[in-house]
Amino acid sequence: MSKSKNKAKIEINQAWCKSCGICVDFCPTDVLELDITGKLKVVEADACINCMLCELRCPDFAIEIVEED
Repeated sequence: MSKSKNKAKIEINQAWCKSCGICVDFCPTDVLELDITGKLKVVEADACINCMLCELRCPDFAIEIVEED
């Protein structure tokens, strides 16, 4: 997993997210967390290394990583 030079934006479709936490468990830099209501949120966007594990592991396709220049 190499660090990308491009910034990434993490887009979350809250309607599709079932709050399983798989993305949180697989994130190597603790960018994501579930809040007290169980909703997924981005807490450290600048720490994202664009590894895309959250997007790849999400069983509901609720996460999309969009690279920004």
